[in-house]
Amino acid sequence: MAKAAEKIREFRAEAKFQRTSPQKAKLVLDLIKGLRVEQALNTVHFSTKRMAPVVEKVLRSAIQNATYVSQEQGLDVDVDNLYVRTAIANEGPRMKRIRPAPMGRAFRYQRRLAHIIVTVAEKKSATAISAAADAAPAPAAKKGTKKAATKTAAKKPAAKKAAAKKPVAKKAAK
Repeated sequence: MAKAAEKIREFRAEAKFQRTSPQKAKLVLDLIKGLRVEQALNTVHFSTKRMAPVVEKVLRSAIQNATYVSQEQGLDVDVDNLYVRTAIANEGPRMKRIRPAPMGRAFRYQRRLAHIIVTVAEKKSATAISAAADAAPAPAAKKGTKKAATKTAAKKPAAKKAAAKKPVAKKAAK
């Protein structure tokens, strides 16, 4: 029972105050969400986006954090079973800047910064999942509970619109 309730360890890495908008960083991060670590590294390495090297560096840091923590705490973490659990880009502080404008005026604009966070976790093997499912008892059905019946809405035929104009025959009689 204790093995079934075992918590999945997550290892994360952050890159703060990166000089890009979070929207542009999310384009790269969405490519690697849910992928195995090896496949995610290949995807980011061959991406043409400007933030790809930064994301690759953060991903490698998260993998190194996983190996370091597993050695320090005596955990059995297999790097081959790691996958990217979450990859997010949060908005950092904005830098306010001024651009010269016509007739001596100035326009303000904002340079956005992003905080990139990548979390990796170990994917459980199929044998471990089936063993955990066998150990956990199936939930028993409660007596006296009824399932809500779903009503199917019958389509009503569309009502024909009455002709607003008078018949053509009367116009011809004038």
